Amino acid sequence: MIANLEQKDNSHLYKTGIIQQTAYWSTVKKLQGIHSVSYNFSSKAADLYCLTKEETYIIGDFLIMLQNLDAEHCIAYVPYGPEIEPSEEQQGYFLEQLSEALRQYLPASCIMIRYDLSWQSQWANEDDCYDLHGNWIGLPSKRIQEMRVNFNTEFGNLRKANTDILPSNTIFINLKNEDDILLGNMKPKTCYNINLAKRKGVTIESLGLESLEIWYELYRQTAKRNNFFLHDINYFRIVLSARANNSDSPADVYMLVARVDEEPLAAMFLVISANRATYLYGASSTENRNFMGTYALQWRAMQMARDKGCTEYDFFGISPDADPAHPMYGLYRFKSGFGGDIFHRMGCWDYPLDKRKYEYYAAMEFQNQRYHI
Repeated sequence: MIANLEQKDNSHLYKTGIIQQTAYWSTVKKLQGIHSVSYNFSSKAADLYCLTKEETYIIGDFLIMLQNLDAEHCIAYVPYGPEIEPSEEQQGYFLEQLSEALRQYLPASCIMIRYDLSWQSQWANEDDCYDLHGNWIGLPSKRIQEMRVNFNTEFGNLRKANTDILPSNTIFINLKNEDDILLGNMKPKTCYNINLAKRKGVTIESLGLESLEIWYELYRQTAKRNNFFLHDINYFRIVLSARANNSDSPADVYMLVARVDEEPLAAMFLVISANRATYLYGASSTENRNFMGTYALQWRAMQMARDKGCTEYDFFGISPDADPAHPMYGLYRFKSGFGGDIFHRMGCWDYPLDKRKYEYYAAMEFQNQRYHI
């Protein structure tokens, strides 16, 4: 099924809206001390898609991060890749064949391959996963998920990971529409808050590295308020400065700041790659929240992305449903106010290369579940 798997230079990763599969992201991770490799592959269209009998070959690529667990073990992590999405019935077999083909290329110390799949969840269109009001009620058990994904595989080795690393639920906004349609698709309170910010004199600026301290102070306040992990400022300096302009898949990165009377209210990182704009990081002040700077910021980011040729806006992370008990519910409530379509991804799936060591790692990981990028 998988033919002509071959390593290539990361700078030649194909252009894509999935920033985690670009040369830009490989540059970010390299500067953060994480080694990555990329591969081309080809596969018959008939092996990928159930409704075709074409003998043509589909060519794709993917980026792998090699992450050390300790001095003797590592994992191969594929963030939001591969991008090519087979028919549901073929997905497990495709991942199995790709994993077996990769064995000879990965270090002997690699205990597993983790695919953080951006593909739509196989349960996203299942009636059993929604209540009578159309609200998502969640996935079936891991055992049921694994039975379905391993259907049609030879070895049945794919395992649903205990944690999703990148967010597996997001909202996509269609940027092909004009302002009046975009605003009309928003919830009334969101529109009101956007207009309120304008009346209160909130302005949006795109700032450079020299203003990174403004972002970091807002980010520090947000981390303290929400009790999440605080990255070092150099982490964001790398994200903002890396461009990979001499590659086939560069990205444009903007640090947008909302202010009133020179007082910073909120800030965000907007990343544009191919036709997609991604809201990657956001932060806001603990004070002056009544100025609605976060609403003005998102609205300006959408307009800016559309002006630069983007056709979709990825809000990047929400809770899977409107459950107030979920730690990401606040993001769900805020982001869903802007309209758009909720998208449920497949999340992380593991292919163990050393089953004994994988089982030990999975048990340890279960004790420390979290989102991070």
